[in-house]
Formats: sequence, structure tokens, C-alpha cells
Amino acid sequence: MSSSEINSVDMGIRRGRSQRLHGSIAQEIGTAILTGAYAPGDLLANEVDFSERLSVSRTAYREAVRILAAKGLVSSRPKAGTRVNARSSWNFLDPDILRWIFENGPPSPAFVRELFELRQIVEPAAAALAAARHTKAELAEMRTALELMGRHGLGVEEGRNADRVFHETILRATRNEALGTLASGIAAAVRWTTLFKARDGRMPRDPVPEHAKVLDAIGAGDAEGARRAMETLVGLAFQDIRSVDPRLIDESV
Repeated sequence: MSSSEINSVDMGIRRGRSQRLHGSIAQEIGTAILTGAYAPGDLLANEVDFSERLSVSRTAYREAVRILAAKGLVSSRPKAGTRVNARSSWNFLDPDILRWIFENGPPSPAFVRELFELRQIVEPAAAALAAARHTKAELAEMRTALELMGRHGLGVEEGRNADRVFHETILRATRNEALGTLASGIAAAVRWTTLFKARDGRMPRDPVPEHAKVLDAIGAGDAEGARRAMETLVGLAFQDIRSVDPRLIDESV
């Protein structure tokens, strides 16, 4: 390996370490915001104090703040400092924010209910559009995802990843760019709620048959059938999570 190639590899390793550090700092501060340690309107400590407290460089701290700003959690202005935004600015569908919420303990019943309300609004309509607009490649991708879900089950990571791909592909198959921007967030919500209800390694029931009905309707070009099948799928998914979390017993979609 030439010296230039060695330098390139070394730079890549250092860049990777730097990105992991930025992400770790962003997660620490982001989790503190999401759990209420910092309230909307609070001013974070200046970068010098924060950097010293976390034993990181000021550059690493600034990069972490940029990550949080992109997620809507904070706003940073010269001389004014970094302030926590109002909750209405937070991007709750950001995959990282969802991960921080679910990894920090059971999310609030209200938040879980809101995720399912969002899914019930978006996904049935997306399934109907996908029935009319999907490509052969997207249909094949959904079929492969369904097969992997059936083979592995949603109690393990391979099955959950397949479930994520299934839902994400439906949103992409709408050929609607605005809906497509929701794909990663909806898929992350599906993954984390599934992980939450299967946290003991078992699912309350097998959800594959409902997914198969959605796929069959999409494949047949049956928009209304796809809509109804997805409404049933999301409704049963909420019933599943209620069955493993007594706090949700009085919640409804």
C-alpha cells in the first residue's frame, strides 16, 4: 500500500471516529432534552463550559449542536448561544430521536398513541397509492421482505429489518415525493414500536398474515383493498402493543 493510500485510510478512520464522537455527544444532549433535563427555552452552557464538562474538543461539541439543530431540538445563534426549541419544532419522526426516546425507557402512552395515529392517517392512504403506482421492482422488494419476516419472525432483528423495508417500500411506491420524505421516519416508528412490544423476544401474535393481505391487494392493483388491509394491520399492531403495556389499556386510535 502506498503512502497516499495509507494516509487516505488513516483519514477515513479518524473521520469515522470523529463522526461517532459527534453522534455520542448529540445523543447525550438530545436525550437530556427529550427527557426534560433541559426544557424548551433553556439556554445550554456555552461551548467552552460544555466541552470541558464532556472532555471533548469545542469542534466536536459544535458538530453535535449542528446535528441537534438539524433535528429541530435546538437553535444556535452567534453571541446568543444555543437554546432548546419548543416541542413543536422537534422532528419526532427523526430515526435518531425515536431511538433516543425508546432506548431511554418506556415512552409515554401519549407518544405511542400519537405514533399509531400518524400511521393510521398515513399508511392506509400510502398503500392505496402504492397499489396504483408501484413498480415490479418495488413489488418484488416487498415480497422478499415479507418472506424474510415469515422466515425470521419479528422477535429478532432480521425480521424487524424486513418489516422496516416492507413499510418503507410502500411509501416509496406511492411516487409521491412528499410522502417519500416520511418513509424513513415511519419505518423507524414501525421498528421501534415492534421492538418495544417484542422486548422479551416474543411477539403477542404473528403479524405476517396481515402484511400478506396488504401485499396481495397492492399486487392486484386494488387500491381500496390495500387501504382497508393496511388500516387493519395498523389497528392490530396497536392492539398488540396495548396487550404488553397496561398503561395503554385506555388508549385508542
